[in-house]
Amino acid sequence: MSIRTDVREGVATVTLERPEKLNALDLDDARELTATWRAFRADPEVRAAVVTGSGPKAFCTGIDRAAAVGGEIVQPPSPYAIEDPLLSIGPKANDLWIPVLAAVEGMACGGAFYLLSEAEFLIASEEAVFFDPHTTYGMVSAYEAIGMAQRMPFGEVARMALMGTAERISARRAYETGLVSEVTPVGGALEAALRCAAVLASYPPEAVQGTVRALWAAKEAVRAQAMAQAPQLIALGNLPPERQGELFTGRASRAGAGTPRVR
Repeated sequence: MSIRTDVREGVATVTLERPEKLNALDLDDARELTATWRAFRADPEVRAAVVTGSGPKAFCTGIDRAAAVGGEIVQPPSPYAIEDPLLSIGPKANDLWIPVLAAVEGMACGGAFYLLSEAEFLIASEEAVFFDPHTTYGMVSAYEAIGMAQRMPFGEVARMALMGTAERISARRAYETGLVSEVTPVGGALEAALRCAAVLASYPPEAVQGTVRALWAAKEAVRAQAMAQAPQLIALGNLPPERQGELFTGRASRAGAGTPRVR
């Protein structure tokens, strides 16, 4: 299994364990994450959680392209429906209301935002970078951009979603724009997140979970309305699956996308 869970003193650490794939998720991983969050709902001993990636190179790089392009995900013919296995990998999608923190080392891109957008707050090391490659590959950034629009200023989300692989957001810039709440030295994100989670786990769980639920209630109506439009936008705007792996190297190199700019 590629999802490792460790519970100590009320805090669960959920680790994506595919460092050789930059912690990209295949379909089994997606199902296991769903099962993990649902199991926490029934476990009173778990009062807070931290989600992180294995190794220093990446938190998560989204869906494994072998699963997406290799035919494992079959899309319905209707533009009003979309088959997206990552829609259910986050804690809120599974009605889990314990606080969940994200500890980010290295790259966090694309489908990683399904997890990051459902965490209460993010802690990142100083070498972490955030970017969204969808448009570069001829794909619509819908669910990812909607999730990030709940956490970042509109212009910052628009720039990240539209610029694709040509630009990456540094941990420092993510902190300045409110996406990240704390920047640590390299290798320190998980320790800092666990320290915060231990504090949350020590408080009365009813009060903590009620506060989490109240925070999400403040924005869930707008989020739900936006998410409802995503399937048809994706169906209309995505290239056919067999073409989504194309990098458009000639066009990208002319635009200077060969060496992503970090800001």
